[in-house]
Amino acid sequence: MNRTVSLLFGVHAHQPAGNFASVVDEAHEKSYGPFLRTVHRYPDFRFSAHFSGWLLADLLDRHPADMALLADMVKRGQAELFGGGDMEPVLASIPARDRLAQLEALAVRLERAFGCRPRGAWLTERVWEATVVPSLAQAGIEFVTVDDYHFVCAGRELHELGGYFSTEDDGRRLDLYPISEQLRYRIPFAPAGEVVSYMESLATDGDAHAAIYYDDIEKFGIWPETYDWVYGRKWLEQFIEGVLASPVIQPMHFAEHHARHRTRGIVYLPTTSYMEMGEWSLPAPRADVFADLIAAHKADGSYERFKPFLRGGIWRNFLSRYPEANWMHKRMLGLSARVDALPAASRTADLVDLLHRAQANDAYWHGLFGGIYLPHLRRAVWNALIELEARLDALAPRPAVLRIDADLDGAEEVFLHGLACQVVIRDDGSAAAVELSSYPLRHNFGDTLTRRREHYYRHLDANVQAHEATHDQGEGIASAHDRVAFRHAIGPGDAEPDTGPRHSFVDAWRVEGGEWQSPTYTARGTAPSFATGFDGATLEKQYALIPDGVEVRYAVDVRAPGDLRVRMELAMPSCDGFLGRVVHDGTVLGGLGDSHALAATTGMSLEDGVLGGVVRLEADRTCELVAQPLLTVSQSEAGFEKIMQAVSIALQWPLPAGRHVLCMRLRFERTGP
Repeated sequence: MNRTVSLLFGVHAHQPAGNFASVVDEAHEKSYGPFLRTVHRYPDFRFSAHFSGWLLADLLDRHPADMALLADMVKRGQAELFGGGDMEPVLASIPARDRLAQLEALAVRLERAFGCRPRGAWLTERVWEATVVPSLAQAGIEFVTVDDYHFVCAGRELHELGGYFSTEDDGRRLDLYPISEQLRYRIPFAPAGEVVSYMESLATDGDAHAAIYYDDIEKFGIWPETYDWVYGRKWLEQFIEGVLASPVIQPMHFAEHHARHRTRGIVYLPTTSYMEMGEWSLPAPRADVFADLIAAHKADGSYERFKPFLRGGIWRNFLSRYPEANWMHKRMLGLSARVDALPAASRTADLVDLLHRAQANDAYWHGLFGGIYLPHLRRAVWNALIELEARLDALAPRPAVLRIDADLDGAEEVFLHGLACQVVIRDDGSAAAVELSSYPLRHNFGDTLTRRREHYYRHLDANVQAHEATHDQGEGIASAHDRVAFRHAIGPGDAEPDTGPRHSFVDAWRVEGGEWQSPTYTARGTAPSFATGFDGATLEKQYALIPDGVEVRYAVDVRAPGDLRVRMELAMPSCDGFLGRVVHDGTVLGGLGDSHALAATTGMSLEDGVLGGVVRLEADRTCELVAQPLLTVSQSEAGFEKIMQAVSIALQWPLPAGRHVLCMRLRFERTGP
């Protein structure tokens, strides 16, 4: 009998909803377009592809010629299309009703554009939880791909993993294909001939064994060094020609393989994702220990032996690691429940689409890409959440004041909302605003990010910054996992963690000549009113909505002279770009990313061309004001970078002994169309 190996080759293409058009165009120019044009020249090279829904719609609209090539390859039986969640959610993180709706939405897109419904599905970030099985099965999905690491963690041996296995949950069956880590790390980084030879080494009698690959198409042109390697030096052509010339490799669709072969047995996988996710999802101190443990086992040669037992965190850990992600997630869940509670006739497609956009995974976590650190990704989620909430309020009004523990952190939040604005105040002693949303502008000005230590900060070392680390790949190129690069110069102070969360209307008091103290407020009734008393002063603080924003009033009784400071963080879409500027008394002081100090003022304006709006900060009493950019340090596939998250503003009043009433207002105004 002839020795053969089935090649199941798949690529996954995704861009977050609302990503910059320039980013999508560059991705198409360097990856999507050349990949499709290359594989189209080889009709016998069968492959699978998954495009997330927003990206698919964008490519069909703006790059129809290349998408016509994909349609032609589907028609002639060369390309197999996978489904998944339409807006690329982590299916396990959203309600079952939304999983079904997301899966159906992408299936409908594929059917309309290409005339076929998917039998297989891509799991976002290969995040596996058994609870997704019934939804996938109910949506008509027969099989999904996960990592071979998932199977190894379930006790399987690598040599067993050349086919598909079956699992079930709640009596619903789903078949699982294990993606080869060996192929993931070789394609496209190792020389094409070496990859082909490795796959040939997997051949067995008949076509019983499959070489299974499914990974990001962005590795074919967007990752550092890959465009020249894959297309300029013709890696992809060499790989395809090597596969087609091989006497033992048989390119095959997953559906074809699935129909031709029986399951290799039942398997129950643990809750997990790929190995790197286990490290990224842990808090930094634990991630340090986990990485050191992995490195030690690799150094002494015991890694493969102990790998099944070396597990870090799970994807949901990001919701506890980043309170900002948790807040978005729990707000999304609350709005999902409100959409579900609507009468069927009111549950329109545009409302469901807004909900799906708010479930896009990218802004909720962070690994080897910007993720939650990228303000425009969070902003896309908040745009959808705020517009959806405004639409729901028109259909099913809420109470004007609502007190709940929305994010399950043990402290209640007070929701104060009207037609134009919503402010959410955390009753955790700070009486600070965690959300400042303008409905007309569809923007949350409280969408900032606290600076915290990340595990990879261990690389922030002057010796590392002096040169980009290299990785010996022989004749290949380095994977982004193996590179340490710096897009910006990073100093020791740039990555200093914050001592508290970056919220707005965060107060501090000091007696003249003394140290700053943070008050601990107690709520008074259900209204957004708070009070505290300490070290020579009592403070009363009350929030109120005004027609175009929010007003915060302080009543301060001072027994000895001192200073009151109020800090706020305002997320401005222009960040440090040229469309943002700070204006004082009609004079442009500079950009939003510059530092500004005013010795005596009653306010300033933050103008933002990206937002199409302006924030006017007003105080009824002269104060000292300092504004500066809030910068965070993060790492992506392109290297370490500094990103502006917000304009950090501190207002300070010297107060003599006596009683004082201070009032501040934030007004949110539209200036664009």
